Amino acid sequence: MGKKKKNQSSSSSSATDLLQTLGDFTSKENWDKFFTIRGTGDSFEWYAEWPQLRDPLISLIGAPTSSPPPQILVPGCGNSRLSEHLYDAGFHGITNVDFSKVVISDMLRRNVRDRPDMRWRVMDMTSMQFMDETFDVVLDKGGLDALMEPELGHKLGNQYLSEVKRLLKSGGKFVCLTLAESHVLGLLFPKFRFGWKMSVHAIPQKSSSESSLQTFMVVADKENSSVVLQVTSSFDHSSLDCNKNQAFGIHEALESENQTRREYSHGSDILYSLEDLQLGAKGDMKNLSPGCRFELILGGEGDFCFSYRAVLLDARENSGPFMYNCGVFIVPKTRAHEWLFSSEEGQWLVVESSKAARLIMVLLDTSHASASMDEIQKDLSPLVKQLAPGKDDQGAQIPFMMAGDGIKHRNVVHQATSSLTGPIIVEDVVYENVDPALSRIWPSEDLKFRRLVFQRTQGLVQSEALLMRDGSSHRTDVETERKKSSSSSKSKRKGTQRRSDDSGNQLKVYHGYLASSYHMGIISGFTLISSYLESVASVGKSVKAVVIGLGAGLLPMFLHECMPFVGIEAVELDLTMLNLAEDYFGFTQDKSLKVHITDGIKFVREMKSSSATDEMSVVHGNEITSNNTRSCNGNCTASNARVDILIIDVDSPDSSSGMTCPAADFVEGSFLLTVKDALSEQGLFIVNLVSRSQATKDMVISRMKMVFNHLFCLQLEEDVNLVLFGLSSESVTKDNSFPEAAVQLGKLVKFQHPEISQSIMDAAKKIRCLK
Repeated sequence: MGKKKKNQSSSSSSATDLLQTLGDFTSKENWDKFFTIRGTGDSFEWYAEWPQLRDPLISLIGAPTSSPPPQILVPGCGNSRLSEHLYDAGFHGITNVDFSKVVISDMLRRNVRDRPDMRWRVMDMTSMQFMDETFDVVLDKGGLDALMEPELGHKLGNQYLSEVKRLLKSGGKFVCLTLAESHVLGLLFPKFRFGWKMSVHAIPQKSSSESSLQTFMVVADKENSSVVLQVTSSFDHSSLDCNKNQAFGIHEALESENQTRREYSHGSDILYSLEDLQLGAKGDMKNLSPGCRFELILGGEGDFCFSYRAVLLDARENSGPFMYNCGVFIVPKTRAHEWLFSSEEGQWLVVESSKAARLIMVLLDTSHASASMDEIQKDLSPLVKQLAPGKDDQGAQIPFMMAGDGIKHRNVVHQATSSLTGPIIVEDVVYENVDPALSRIWPSEDLKFRRLVFQRTQGLVQSEALLMRDGSSHRTDVETERKKSSSSSKSKRKGTQRRSDDSGNQLKVYHGYLASSYHMGIISGFTLISSYLESVASVGKSVKAVVIGLGAGLLPMFLHECMPFVGIEAVELDLTMLNLAEDYFGFTQDKSLKVHITDGIKFVREMKSSSATDEMSVVHGNEITSNNTRSCNGNCTASNARVDILIIDVDSPDSSSGMTCPAADFVEGSFLLTVKDALSEQGLFIVNLVSRSQATKDMVISRMKMVFNHLFCLQLEEDVNLVLFGLSSESVTKDNSFPEAAVQLGKLVKFQHPEISQSIMDAAKKIRCLK
């Protein structure tokens, strides 16, 4: 409000002139001086006088003769006659508060005889000495506006409104007479968003008023409800009797707040702030609510170093006994994507093992990479204390627990930056625990894995390969001499930086094993067409597969080596990916494995409509030569030979879609129809879907059901990936035939170590039919 009050009318021009000398409307000394100069008996009305206020106020407060009579608090009363008018209308339970001793003394003398039941208190309205739930009505006439000096921010206004909420009884009303400026409504609306019903009314101006600003009455009813209600208004915006800026401002404020409230009411993926929770978004946080789970954001402003994405979970019924009333569980960024920590089912398992009645799971990301655990714990401590159940005086320590990142040793091999993918890391790691099947095959070795990490998505491990020394596997997949000869030129590529010595060259990527469980899950889906694959392989023909998304090239290389009857064409938009795959992951091309540097969606559409030819041809664009094979950089077209297997395994650069994988365009209805037309009669379409939103998953599943005759899914327990399989054929492998089909597929996949094939069998058992 501040200096803008000069636009309002007053009882005299001298009063208005005197008002301008106040300067700071939040200063007690300034107000004492103002009221001293004004003198006793000369009232001053900020705005909206009694004739305009009488009917709406009395209808809100109710009958003065009700039993018990309503208790009314008037904070920041000044020397307004509003309380006197209400008293004369029959409301005798009125308590007036102001921090100016001068004005309280004057008002007491003025009313002690005629209105003996009226109470007057010298008190700071931001810190009042009344018991909780004392009043039925808090009536504010310009008090909030006076506290909301734009230069001073929301601090005093926030403190005052917290007092209002504390002092009102259940079912009570906060009646705020205000000019409804944007910075005032920006605090007022959110403060009463949860557990309150709000309405806004326009107070008619008296005909003689010269002011261009209209007074509004904002009413907040205290309700015991967690439902977020819309803010209603009793006026037509076009009929407001005020200047255009004020009318536009309140219209914008109402629209914005109601849009936010709609999102809270209907959205299933709301990220609450700590302030939302303090305002009652999820009820009283001091009380445990068994089975309650929601996501929130902690920190990020003020004295806090970082922002944290967290999940709050109150243990389910009959989960005790508990060792802790409240605990914090920190998940390092390298494990935040795992099923145990990213899925609701997995998180409940963590709650059970933590022995905490309330668990706050904090998921770290790349923004915390430079901070130590001590720094993070120090930063988090004051935040989580505000979320602990029970009374503040319990003083119980909140334990911090942490999921190990599962890595014994990490070595950064290479760093690169792509204009399409962003920062990328190639690293070698040794895990504390590995797949038991690998331990049985190589029991004495400390197995090492090479990982391709996309830093733009919470340190997403895009690809992961097993590294073996010479002689440990059936062939050498990355030749040392080739790496040495190419390193001098390729290390100079723009945006790349080598971080280690050549020790990494002593190990070779083993393409006979897929370290990523979802990759093995993709292969297990081949059981759905295993009979068709066997019929093609048995007559020496080739199955045509297209993989959209090369990554480190591990899935295409596995297919190439372990299923030699499959001809693979990989499509990758980012040339940097091909360079990294060749330099660090042993990727090679030949006549049955080709890479096309182009847009995946465009490639599939051109593949569907291309002219009849058995070979891929380059229409135009630059060429890259690798081992006498060709990849095209630009526009590629394909033969009209239909595809037997089409795999979508690409990440999404746009998190607003709700999906980490794939990009939203790959699951649009029009593209899915194109895919169906591009598939052979027995064709299989596979999508690697990564999303934490069940609504997003349901949307993708619904779209695929509309396009494909049959739809299957595989949810791996240890992973957040949901693999979807769509088929156009009328006939399909029945659920009870999966074991037989898995055995049939196992015979087609040429593993050097048969123990590894068990992963396919195990995953195939978990495939379930959706349509």
